[in-house]
Amino acid sequence: MTIVDVIVVSAVWSGHPVGFDLLTHGDNQFVAFYDSERRMTVASRRLGAARWDVSHPQGVYWKRRKRLSSTIAWDSHNYVTMAVDRDGYLHLAGNMHVDPLVYFRSARPFDASPLERVDKMVGTEENRCTYPRFMAGPKGELIFRYRHGSSGNGGDFYNIYDPDTRTWRRLLDKPLLDGQGRMNAYARMPQLGPDGWYHMIWMWRDTPDCATNHDISYARSPNLVDWETSAGKRLELPITLETGEVVDPVPVKGGMINSVQALGFDAQKRPVVTYHKYDVAGNTQAMNARLEGPGVWQRVQTSDWAHRWGFSGGGSVGAQVRLGSVTVREDGGLGQSYRHWKEGSGIWRLDEATLKPVGTYPKPPSLLPPEARKVTSAYPGMKVKTTSRVDPTSPAIRYVLRWETLGPNRDRPRDEGPPPSELKLFVIDTSDGE
Repeated sequence: MTIVDVIVVSAVWSGHPVGFDLLTHGDNQFVAFYDSERRMTVASRRLGAARWDVSHPQGVYWKRRKRLSSTIAWDSHNYVTMAVDRDGYLHLAGNMHVDPLVYFRSARPFDASPLERVDKMVGTEENRCTYPRFMAGPKGELIFRYRHGSSGNGGDFYNIYDPDTRTWRRLLDKPLLDGQGRMNAYARMPQLGPDGWYHMIWMWRDTPDCATNHDISYARSPNLVDWETSAGKRLELPITLETGEVVDPVPVKGGMINSVQALGFDAQKRPVVTYHKYDVAGNTQAMNARLEGPGVWQRVQTSDWAHRWGFSGGGSVGAQVRLGSVTVREDGGLGQSYRHWKEGSGIWRLDEATLKPVGTYPKPPSLLPPEARKVTSAYPGMKVKTTSRVDPTSPAIRYVLRWETLGPNRDRPRDEGPPPSELKLFVIDTSDGE
């Protein structure tokens, strides 16, 4: 790998971790973040003709930095997310945790300045929004998903954008998932599988206490509108705990947390649902459930760990266990990444039949050089945070955002915070594979 360029973007907020976004569309690139004064900010630049020109000095292409009328509090839920529509207009949402809709749209194509505040999309169920995400629909449509309500009481709504009228409408006339006032679903975004279907997984939670997650669940759709179970049974909307398909009926306080769930596929294009739960001894174990037939899930304990991650309460919880999705590797085998606060990290090689580890794959090399992976701030507790994206027109080019921040604090204010961090964009050529 070769670092083609390193560009300083801005000084940014570093008092707690919150997600920034990086978007490359054609020759245009956008970065959304919170500046040193906690203000939502978008920076934009125009790329070189085909790829980055290293002869240009740092920052020469940064044309505008637009500060937006939205300031972040001490809440790690309030990430920012962006999309570009068919006609090149930029859409931005974020800084919401059970808050009124925060949404901006550019006034001109491929231009982040000015970004105009749009107070509503459809005008209903937009006063208690969380977890905004944009995605592309089956025909390239721009779709926006968010939760309305709160942890333990909410529904998932999907809107679709009409670029001709520059207006939004409901993709579905009801929530896709609804806790009916008794719970809410923590869902992964619908994922287009190798079989051409959209697949979605989620778990339910009864209260803001993260220990009350339960019942990992699944649904699929050919078009994001019509949904069914793995056995082909049509699901009437909204999908509820009673009507949805439960992959594993993990009970409340059974060791599941919503930040750790993943969806992958094996070599036969069968979905594999990943999560963790407590085993009979009370230890946290990695689980993989594979669809073996209509409505038949093979649930496998993949790990054999001797430690328990006990978690409870509300607010942003630092993850002590991370699990990647099951993927087909270049050699045809199945791989799965993991990170454990005591067992370390790696990539399991899984047996195709049993989903049990039979070896390991080498870890991929870090995109950043050793010096960029080290904390440079002298403030205690700082960590390096990154966000990476592939250039959609040049897959060998990777863009990595790097900054430093303190860890989560359950969304509570700190008495004092560190000085601002420096947000940098690394442009990396991975074509040499080293």
